[in-house]
Amino acid sequence: MANYLVVKPLFEVGKNDHRNKRNRIQKKIQEDIMKIQNVTDASFRKYGKIITEYSFEKILKEMEHTPLPKDVVYVPSVEELEVLPEAAEICKKGFGGLPIQIGYCNGDNHKLNALEYHRSSEFDIAQTDLILLLGMQQDIEDGDIYDTAKVEAFFVPAGTGVELYATTLHYAPCTAQEGGFRCVVVLPKGTNEELPFETAKEGENRLLAAMNKWLIAHEDAQIEGAFCGLKGENINI
Repeated sequence: MANYLVVKPLFEVGKNDHRNKRNRIQKKIQEDIMKIQNVTDASFRKYGKIITEYSFEKILKEMEHTPLPKDVVYVPSVEELEVLPEAAEICKKGFGGLPIQIGYCNGDNHKLNALEYHRSSEFDIAQTDLILLLGMQQDIEDGDIYDTAKVEAFFVPAGTGVELYATTLHYAPCTAQEGGFRCVVVLPKGTNEELPFETAKEGENRLLAAMNKWLIAHEDAQIEGAFCGLKGENINI
């Protein structure tokens, strides 16, 4: 009996190649999708805690009147929020009587772009669902370099307030629902205001972008005047 070499039709070989390529791409996409955890997870505890001691009902109601732009806007201090009775409770119980400012960060954002830290805790209160991208100051390497592969994502449900510890790296929230996000931001008074003095361009001082604000940016974000020390991907959610 003659021996025959069985050759698959070219169209079938091509079809299998495309199928294999598609499977590889799908696998890569799954690997690249960032795991989004919840602030109720134990993994959040090194970054902060959920605030349960007092209500934010009136503050969240007032936030409904704040703008929701297509980009991101941050306003450090809003009088309409700071005169509410809940603000006095936050000042006393949350910051031990230190003067505070209550503002907001609103918009539609899907990228990391930068990370910052303060010498104090920050309270973030989600008026809408949102996602926080977080890291740890302890992971900043020599030369003020930070690897974005260490960043973790956490979902914050609407109506939830969280305290971010002083050592927690953070920046603008990311969008978790269609239309964007609204987030109340509470910090010691004066934080994020323009510096009244010149800063040295070396050491940690080169990160000082505003009062009580040390910032490390990603070069893709092109933040004017910021030190670009984030290495790796500019995370996109």
